[in-house]
Amino acid sequence: MASQTKTGNSIVETIKTIVYALLIAGVFRTLFFQPFWIPSGSMKETLLVGDFLFVNKMAYGYSYASCPSIRLGAVGVNIDAKDLCGFLDGDNNRILGRMPERGDVVVFRHPVNGTDYIKRLIGLPGDKIQVKDGVLQINGAAVGLMDDGEFVETMERQGPQGHFPRCENDPVGQGGACIKSRQIETLPGGVSHAILNIGDQGSDHTGIYHVPEGHFFFMGDNRDNSADSRVDQSVGGVGYVPFENLIGRADRIMFSSAGRSMLFFWTWRGDRFFKAIH
Repeated sequence: MASQTKTGNSIVETIKTIVYALLIAGVFRTLFFQPFWIPSGSMKETLLVGDFLFVNKMAYGYSYASCPSIRLGAVGVNIDAKDLCGFLDGDNNRILGRMPERGDVVVFRHPVNGTDYIKRLIGLPGDKIQVKDGVLQINGAAVGLMDDGEFVETMERQGPQGHFPRCENDPVGQGGACIKSRQIETLPGGVSHAILNIGDQGSDHTGIYHVPEGHFFFMGDNRDNSADSRVDQSVGGVGYVPFENLIGRADRIMFSSAGRSMLFFWTWRGDRFFKAIH
């Protein structure tokens, strides 16, 4: 009897330990840092497919979007952030809110479908944004641009999704050198970062976007391969993003793998471990 009691107590204690650990992890993820894995090439070369980072949730304060969405398709779990923290939704405000800065790399919740996106903050509330002949214009003035050679990667399937990169020198056979033009862009305020271009396309020639109050305008650094604020939400883009939809700022890459799985250690990019994001 004593042995059975001891075994029962051990099981209860194990369950309690697991529950406490999950609660602590949930609070930590909600309030401080959220893991984020880069699935696409829209932020190359700043972020590559397979980069793994933690999002600083303290940077802009908290809203309903700070709560995690839990989606486990294999077991039928689909809990949205609004299901957990919907009581904070609706006023486009934040608790302990702080305004982001132009040039920040931000993870945010898509205004329509709720998917997490990561892009660079280009336009602040009240700004006028336009792209003329491939050159970003902010409030009527062109940003600083300097040619910086080429970005070269191998034409091969990338990440678990297995997509091939787009190249300026298409057609490129598998295993060949995929090339994009690289420039250094300097935003008002002094933030400089690399942008990539593939060729002339519609997103290089836009009308003027008037960023509404309480909203922000985002673009990918891989300018010709990014569904961002230049594209309306009704046709698969991001549009203007409300303040309350910001999740946090991406500050540093913690780990990076070029393979289909993080377990393929021979594909790890050691030079990107703990790399700061600019």
